[in-house]
Amino acid sequence: MTALASLTAPELMAWLGKGWWPFCRLAAFFWVLPLFGDGYISPQIRLLFALMLSMVLMPLLPLGPAVDPFSFATAVLTLEQLLFGALLALMLQILFTVVTMAGQILSMQMGLAMAVMNDPVNGGSAPLIGQLLWLFVALLFLSWNGHLLAIDIIVESFRTWPAGHSLYELDLDLLLRLFGWMFGAALLLSLPAVIAMLLVNVTFGVMNRSAPSLNIFALGFPMTMMLGLVSLLLMLANIPQRYLEFSDDVFALMRGWIQ
Repeated sequence: MTALASLTAPELMAWLGKGWWPFCRLAAFFWVLPLFGDGYISPQIRLLFALMLSMVLMPLLPLGPAVDPFSFATAVLTLEQLLFGALLALMLQILFTVVTMAGQILSMQMGLAMAVMNDPVNGGSAPLIGQLLWLFVALLFLSWNGHLLAIDIIVESFRTWPAGHSLYELDLDLLLRLFGWMFGAALLLSLPAVIAMLLVNVTFGVMNRSAPSLNIFALGFPMTMMLGLVSLLLMLANIPQRYLEFSDDVFALMRGWIQ
C-alpha cells in the first residue's frame, strides 16, 4: 500500500497502461478479424475476450509510456492502438475477401450474378457462390489453426511494436499493395473456371452464327450453368492448396509489417 501511495500519476498510468493499451489493440483487432468480428458474435463477447487476453498478457509486457491519463497524448495513443489492431486484422479480412470476389467472378460467368444471399446479421448481401466459398475457406482456416496464428501475431506485436510507436513508422503502402494483390489472387483462383466458361460462350456464339434458327438462349443458359457447376467442382479441389499458399503469404506480410 505504501508503494502504491508513493506512485506519481504518470507512473500509475504506466502500470495501468500495461492492461489498457493491449485491451484497445485487441478490441479493435477482434472487431475487424474474420469470424470473430462477424455479427453472429455479440460485441460484449468480443470485448470480454479482449479484456481477458489483455489481463493474461499484462504481467508479460513492459511498462507503457508514462503519460497523463487525461491528456491529449493519451487520446492519441489510444487511437493509434485502435487503428493498429484494426489495420492488422484488415489483412486477414482481405484474405477472406479473395474467395468472395472469386465466387462473384464465377457467378457472373455462369449467369448467376443476380443469385445473392441476404445476410440479416451483417446487414448486407453476397453472391451465393461467393458465400459458399467463404464458408469453405473459413472451415479450412480453422482447421489449419489460422485463428491461433492470428492471435500469436497480435501478441507478438506488443513486443516488436509496443505502445508509443507512431503509426507513421509503419509501411502503410503495404496495405495499398495488398488491395491490389487481392484482385490478382481472386482472378488467379477463378481463372481456370473463367477460361472454361469463356470457351463455352465462344462455342455458343459460333453456333448462333452458324444456325440462327436455334434458340441459343434457351439452350445456352442451362448448359452454361451446368458447366459452371462442373468448373466450380473442379475449382474446389484446388482451393485448399492454393488458399494455404495465400494464407502463408498474408501471415508473412503481417509478421514483416510489425517488425
